[in-house]
Amino acid sequence: MKIQDARAVVTGGASGLGHAVARHVIAAGGRAVLLDVQEGPGRAAAAALGERAAFVRCDVTSEPEVNAAMDTAAERLGAINLLVNCAGVIGAGRVLGKNGPMAGEFFTKVIHINLIGTFLCDKAAAALMQHNSPGPDGERGVLIHTSSVAAFEGQIGQVAYSATKAAVAGMTLPIARELARFGIRCVSIAPGLFHTPMMDGMPQDVQDSLGAQVPFPSRLGRPEEFAKLVATVFEIPMLNGTTVRLDGAIRLQPK
Repeated sequence: MKIQDARAVVTGGASGLGHAVARHVIAAGGRAVLLDVQEGPGRAAAAALGERAAFVRCDVTSEPEVNAAMDTAAERLGAINLLVNCAGVIGAGRVLGKNGPMAGEFFTKVIHINLIGTFLCDKAAAALMQHNSPGPDGERGVLIHTSSVAAFEGQIGQVAYSATKAAVAGMTLPIARELARFGIRCVSIAPGLFHTPMMDGMPQDVQDSLGAQVPFPSRLGRPEEFAKLVATVFEIPMLNGTTVRLDGAIRLQPK
């Protein structure tokens, strides 16, 4: 499959990595539907991308909302052959914090958004992809997860976040194996330190310090680099059932 033929659904598409993916798909000639819980920014982002983009409000933790959003996206695109899961939260917090132990409710919320949200979107998209006409290799679609290097070197304060990112990486292979009979692939991308809207809230010297920790290139990753890797995964059928690190060789320290 070629990226110009992508009919993509991108969760968390209103900003950051998700928006970069949608922008890259549109620029290549494909089409994209942005799913996000942020209605104002989501509509503005889709409008800025032009007529080959659309926005659908969706809370990825709600199964009925996800199913309805996927159906709407398939209707607008004609079919879905690419899902990129970028919706997520950082969920920073210590097990034993200054104000006492972490609330189970907080941990559960991060799990619901980052992990269960990814699963709900995967299964809803795959249910539609299985009916696509197969390509030359028998391909019908690709599911992409956004993991993180924190899945492997989680830092202090990342217990909830790391758990979810390890889980989305961990379910990549069994999903790929199960959906192989339909010609649907599943791949995870594990970014390192990237310049996203969350970074914009930090002072420039802090951003520069974080970038300097990356062995090479010594800077923060650019969202368009993530988007380019998404396009590469989409176009190479042999990339399946694996997690690809996109991190400039960084390995996170304990804190």
